[in-house]
Amino acid sequence: MGQKQDSPEQPGGKLHPNVVAAGWVSFFTDLGSEMIYPLLPIFITSNLGASRTMLGLIEGISEATPSIFKLFSGFISDRIRNRKWLIFLGYFISSSIKPLIGLSINAWQVLAIRFLDRVGKGIRGSPRDALIADSTIPEKRGVAFGFQRAMDHLGALGGGLVAWILLTHFSLSLKQVILVSIFPGFFCLLTILFFIRELPNRPMNRFEPLKTKISYLPKEFWKLLVGITAFAIANSSDAFLILRSREMGIEVVWIPFVWSFLHFVKSVSCYFGGGLSDKFGPKLVVGLGWVLYSFVYLGFAVFNSSVAVVILFGIYGVFFGMTEGSVKAWAANLVPVESRGTAFGFLGLAGGLMVFPASLLAGLLWDVYGSFIPLLMATIISFASAIWLFFAVPNKAVSF
Repeated sequence: MGQKQDSPEQPGGKLHPNVVAAGWVSFFTDLGSEMIYPLLPIFITSNLGASRTMLGLIEGISEATPSIFKLFSGFISDRIRNRKWLIFLGYFISSSIKPLIGLSINAWQVLAIRFLDRVGKGIRGSPRDALIADSTIPEKRGVAFGFQRAMDHLGALGGGLVAWILLTHFSLSLKQVILVSIFPGFFCLLTILFFIRELPNRPMNRFEPLKTKISYLPKEFWKLLVGITAFAIANSSDAFLILRSREMGIEVVWIPFVWSFLHFVKSVSCYFGGGLSDKFGPKLVVGLGWVLYSFVYLGFAVFNSSVAVVILFGIYGVFFGMTEGSVKAWAANLVPVESRGTAFGFLGLAGGLMVFPASLLAGLLWDVYGSFIPLLMATIISFASAIWLFFAVPNKAVSF
């Protein structure tokens, strides 16, 4: 029985226990995180009086930081037998530090806390994704990653609803809601300790420099990385969509509710998106998802009603469902097993590093020209990136 639990191929097509546990870890983490995130742009710009450029700086650094740490944590996790403790360390840092945002008295303190929170995200991300891939046969990886992302968004849905209830029914302040977010983190850590198991049959890789690990990555993977890097330039922080929602007529107390709706759509579409990726290939699913993204940003640029906000966030959720798990499954299919953690590290690096200049530039353009120019820029770049995927990147590698 134990051997069957350790096997990536589960009876009846069931998900491996590690995949299920990773899903619940993501659920509890985002339950806490998304009590904070939809309120953060308002907290920073209104309560703390910061500019949109400062918001862009905070969010840009927050998104870029994990990408750097993902590369090295992925490399380390390829070398050692135990991915579990890197995963635990990353979640412990984030769960313990991010509620302190509620005690901040200026935007620079928020920046420092967000930086440390995202260090934790960077440490845990690649080992977790590699563990999911290790625990799953190739034909089921789209579903496995889709499940993990669906649970992530289900937790985010709950976090937004809890924040909305605390604001509207219990009259808590923004700071108090942020402080309460510490509690879901405890359940996240307990789930890792008691339900995630290291696969005993995974061999310890011999020591090889990072340069050698990189040499194992085939050209098809690097083509995918080019597309992801280009798309990331268009992918500025969602904080700007929240600010744009305020301009379009959504009241502050309803922002967490709209945010929950977004994550409801994400949660439902992620699982089905992973299945579509397994059936039709990730290129088609991810490429169409990026086209949807470009239309969403165009909609935020040209429409000016609260109804449009809800519709656009719904379509935005479908974009996430089509792409998040599918991109990871695509990358796993393109690289050899001995460099899988390193590959996920580069995936995070490409996806996250460019978000820093993207968010900073979006904030600067917004302060100077208003919201239309940065939203239109994201529309054009994301559409061009989708064209690259369709013509340059195969579904599977042929060079290893």
